[in-house]
Amino acid sequence: QVQLVESGGGLVQAGGSLRLSCAASGQTFSSYAMGWFRQAPGKEREFVAGISWSGSTYYADSVKGRFTISRDNAKNTVYLQMNSLKPEDTAAYYCVARTLTVVVGPVYDYWGQGTQVTVSS
Repeated sequence: QVQLVESGGGLVQAGGSLRLSCAASGQTFSSYAMGWFRQAPGKEREFVAGISWSGSTYYADSVKGRFTISRDNAKNTVYLQMNSLKPEDTAAYYCVARTLTVVVGPVYDYWGQGTQVTVSS
C-alpha cells in the first residue's frame, strides 16, 4: 500500500510559479512510476506529467516547456515545478503512482487527496 500526500498548492498571479510536492510512504517508491493529474471544475481529470522509475519524463502538450516533474528517491518525494502559470492551469492537482510504466490515462493504483492551485489573471 502506498499513501501519497501533496503539498505546495495555493494562489498565484498569472506568470508566477509554484512547486508541488508529493510525499510517498512505502519502501518501494523507487520502483513506481509517478505522475500528476489535475481536474478543474466541470472538466474531466487530465494527465499533466509523469516520471518513470528510471527518470524518463512525460508531459501534456499544454504544460510542456512550463512544468518540470522530478523525483528524489532518497526522500520518497516527487515534485512538480510550475512556471509561467496561466489562469487555465487552475485546478485541483493530484499525485499518482503505479507499479508499471507512465500512462496518460487515469489508471493509476494510488492517488493523493489533491492540492488546489489557483492562478489569478
